[in-house]
Amino acid sequence: MRFLPDSPRIAIVGFGYVGSCLGVTLAESGLTVVGIDNDQSMVDDLRAGRCRIPEPGLAEAIARLAGSGRFSATTDYDAAGDADIMIITVGTPVDRHGGLLTAQLAEVCRALSPRLRRGQLVILKSTVSPGITRTLVAPLLEAGGLSHEVDFGLAYCPERLAEGEALAQVRELPVVVGGCGPHSGAAAARFWASAFGVPVHPVPSAEVAEVVKLATNWWIDLNIAMANELARYCAALGVDVLDVVSSANSLPKGDGRVNVLLPSVGVGGSCLTKDPWMAWWDGRNRGVRLETIEAARRVNDGMPAYTAELISDELVKMGRDPASARVAVLGVAFKNNTGDLRNTPVKGVVDGLRAAGAEVRLFDPLADPDDVRAAFGAEPATTVDDAVTGADCVAVLAGHRPFYDIDFAALRARVSMPCLVFDGRIYYPAATIQDLRDLGYAYRGVGR
Repeated sequence: MRFLPDSPRIAIVGFGYVGSCLGVTLAESGLTVVGIDNDQSMVDDLRAGRCRIPEPGLAEAIARLAGSGRFSATTDYDAAGDADIMIITVGTPVDRHGGLLTAQLAEVCRALSPRLRRGQLVILKSTVSPGITRTLVAPLLEAGGLSHEVDFGLAYCPERLAEGEALAQVRELPVVVGGCGPHSGAAAARFWASAFGVPVHPVPSAEVAEVVKLATNWWIDLNIAMANELARYCAALGVDVLDVVSSANSLPKGDGRVNVLLPSVGVGGSCLTKDPWMAWWDGRNRGVRLETIEAARRVNDGMPAYTAELISDELVKMGRDPASARVAVLGVAFKNNTGDLRNTPVKGVVDGLRAAGAEVRLFDPLADPDDVRAAFGAEPATTVDDAVTGADCVAVLAGHRPFYDIDFAALRARVSMPCLVFDGRIYYPAATIQDLRDLGYAYRGVGR
């Protein structure tokens, strides 16, 4: 059976971060898209052209699409029955051991099952343990009487977007496609190629595609852990870790080059802190202990406390008592150029500084102030100037683009000089560091 018409109607089930970025991009490409989500307040916002997700460009895209006829939002799963393609992007959390919690995914599949019709294509993008598409999703969808690969298509295509760059990456990144059968895989490949013109990387099965997602984030987390340990080693040697990384990465190796990522104050977000543990738990259940995952998670989880200690130690070297110091933290999100606070390592840094007795002020131009209050238990400053007034240390812990324009010469009148500039994730070049020192600032970074 041939799934997928020439101009398919799309239903995105689960309109969170991934679903919204994918849905608005498909709608702006000319396809008709309906977003289905159980959160009525989110649906109301979307209908009004508003978006609460802090991804650059997403709110503007939602506003443009409001009333266009190409995009709608609802809590009614009947809308999925009118679609040609259902894309499932619901959350897949893990328990404290890293085991996949399937309740939300199973609930969605049960809701979709009686609404499935012949010829539809279902694509799962939520991160899952290997085998879940075939052993959990397929049987639940088939409970309505249809069979996958015969009556409807079913494929797994892992989500691979990076926050802060997602809207561009939807149109650029290769898509991995693993079908629960050859017809399903071929239909999913045709869809992605026609929708965005992106390279499609078919794999033999849904299980291969499921492992691809876990392997990708396992590698990223492990690489960052190596960079973080390298930074600590370079600090002990008195050399700049960025000099080491840039030179090491010049070596051709395999199909590319050595690619050591950059160190930072830690790893956060919803994927890198979760997906490796999902692989670890699945491996454990299959009799395989994945020790590199344990090591990487231990290293990366330890970076916030290490960062707080670095800042305290530098203050002591400057003759400042951390117990009476004032620290301005610029950037509280889990990574650069996003306002997302999920699992942000900055929380651990702030907790460590507070435990040492420091007064901490927070500023993040991209984060929702209500989210900052909830996560950190403090009122965020409204401007950089407000945050740094009287500060003994200015700690840039998320390298948002606006922070590159900070006028440290003008800031001298507001901070307590000599003031420490701590570089947690902005990676100032050597010339900027020298300028800071010429202005009378002290400088320290992770591995720098």
